[in-house]
Amino acid sequence: MENIIEIVTRIFMYKFDHIWRERVSVVAGEQIRKSLNVSPLNEVDILYRSHNFLVINKRHDVVINSDDPAVQVSLQLQLKKLFPDLVNPNLQHDFYFVHRLDYATSGIICIALHKKACSAATVVFSERKTKKYYLALLRGHVACEILDICEPIGEDSQQKTGNHRMCTASDPHCISPRSAHTRMLVLQRGLYDLYPATKVLLRPITGRRHQLRVHCADIGHTIVGDYTYSNRQDVLPFRMFLHAFRLVLENSVEPLTLQTVDPFTSDVAANKWTPVETLNDISTSSFSKLDMEWDC
Repeated sequence: MENIIEIVTRIFMYKFDHIWRERVSVVAGEQIRKSLNVSPLNEVDILYRSHNFLVINKRHDVVINSDDPAVQVSLQLQLKKLFPDLVNPNLQHDFYFVHRLDYATSGIICIALHKKACSAATVVFSERKTKKYYLALLRGHVACEILDICEPIGEDSQQKTGNHRMCTASDPHCISPRSAHTRMLVLQRGLYDLYPATKVLLRPITGRRHQLRVHCADIGHTIVGDYTYSNRQDVLPFRMFLHAFRLVLENSVEPLTLQTVDPFTSDVAANKWTPVETLNDISTSSFSKLDMEWDC
């Protein structure tokens, strides 16, 4: 009888703790949103618009599109509400999304506004002629200033039917790994919430699913707030600290070079980021370092 009471008590405490944490997370998230001056979910931060392209600064924790009717918020639905005149009824998801960002990743995403622009952008993406740069906060102090990560990436057979977690070829559960190449430049070393952390600029040379997240975790420096690749341990940060910061999209219709503000600055209290040592700033020089030819 005592064992049964103990089990029931533990179940009750677990459910109470789960509900309490969920409530605290919602309230804290709203407070953080206000402190960061982030747009509400029904608004979109527009970086650029022409007759050819619409470029958005996507907020974190928003999916691009979904076929699940239970999903109430997506970039597709946001754009459909804001720009009903741009909706293409012949497309499954209303718009030409020429590339994608993970749900938890914020930053630049480009939408083509007609078929010719979509084709031109798709070609340069498929030929790896675009340049994408991401900002991230990583757990621990990265020792090297510049690092090339060249580990092939494939699906994790243990979770193939779940959240499609990826892994590197060195993992015994890796299925059909494909070549993957990421360049990393250390900007600052410091502390996140009093624990060692590193602010980096990342450039994915290839475009594998979850590539930056997998490569950072593979070298032992998981992205702060990355629930999936921290073995579901990193749950306290209010977001995953990965942001698509800059996009250079050379194409035959309309060449684009766009950049957002840095969302991970130390003057925002919610970021809990304290730089101690600066190696590089966000400048043309830093981009050039990541653009140099490296052999994998």
